[in-house]
Amino acid sequence: MDVSLLYFDGCPHWSVAEQRLGAALAEVGRGGVSVRHVLVETSEEAERLGFIGSPTILVNGKDPFATGAEQPAWACRVFKTPDGLAGSPTVEQLVEVLS
Repeated sequence: MDVSLLYFDGCPHWSVAEQRLGAALAEVGRGGVSVRHVLVETSEEAERLGFIGSPTILVNGKDPFATGAEQPAWACRVFKTPDGLAGSPTVEQLVEVLS
């Protein structure tokens, strides 16, 4: 399994996503999976990578939370969660896409 976390330093949500991703990987028995961190530093780089906001989590190269309507953006991202919009998917949502 290939897991990447794309982010930019100006957005505080990526560290929450990193913690939740680690918890979710452990919960599905993949605690040994190494998460590749990708720092996106410019809007041009965001465009090139198809980065739709920080954080972006890729599982085997695909963003399981993208709807297809998003545009590349060097900005903080929000996710639909059971409790409303949040800066990171929940551990439960991550477990679902990692299972």
